[in-house]
Amino acid sequence: MFPVQLHDPVRIPVSHGHLEALLKEPDDTPRGAAVVCHPHPLHGGTMHTKAVYRSAQGLNDAGLITLRFNFRGVGTSTGSHDEGIGEQEDARAAIDWLSAEYPTLPIVVGGFSFGSMVGLAAGVDDSRVEALLGLGLPVDLDERYDYGFLGKAGKPVLVVQGENDEFGPGDRAAETLGPLGSHVTLVRIPDTDHYFEGKLTELRTAVRGYYESGPGSRVLLAI
Repeated sequence: MFPVQLHDPVRIPVSHGHLEALLKEPDDTPRGAAVVCHPHPLHGGTMHTKAVYRSAQGLNDAGLITLRFNFRGVGTSTGSHDEGIGEQEDARAAIDWLSAEYPTLPIVVGGFSFGSMVGLAAGVDDSRVEALLGLGLPVDLDERYDYGFLGKAGKPVLVVQGENDEFGPGDRAAETLGPLGSHVTLVRIPDTDHYFEGKLTELRTAVRGYYESGPGSRVLLAI
C-alpha cells in the first residue's frame, strides 16, 4: 500500500515555503517514481504545460508514479523566480519528498526546456536518481545551457527533441549529445517544433518505450 492516492494534490516543503504539486500513480504496481520539471516560468511554463503533462503520461504508462510541480513563484508555489539557481533547490526538494514517500522505488528526474537543465542538473549526481529525462533541450539558446555534464552521468539518459526545434534542431542536438556516450539516447521526432506541436502522442510513446522496455527500464523494478 502506497501512502498517497491517485491524483492527490501535494504541498512540498521548501526553504521559501512550499511548492504546489500533483502526483499520479500508474494503474498497476509502480516500478519507479519520477519528477518532471516545467519550462521557463517567465515564458508561461507551468506543471500543466502540454509536453510536461504528456511526458508524465508516458511515464505513468511505463509504470512510474509521477510528480509534477510548479517552480517558485508559479501557481500557488511560494517564492519568486531565481534564474534557475533557486529552481534547482525546488527540484531537489521534490526529489527529497518523492524519495521519502516512496523509499523503495528508483527515481527518474528530468524536465522540458528550462526544466530540462534544472532537472538534469539536480538529478545527475543524486544517488537516489537512477535515470534522467530531457525534453526539448535548448542546445542553441546560449552558454547557460551546457549539457556536457551528462557525459559523466553514469546512468541512462533519454532526450526527446523535435526535429525543427527552434532552440536546438535535431542535428544540433545530435552534435551536442553524440560525444557524451552511449548511455545518452536521443529520439528525434520529425515535423515538430520545440513544443512538440502536433506530435504530443509521439512524445508520450517515446517516453513510455524508453522506460517500459528500453534502456531506462533496466534500472526500474521488475514487476
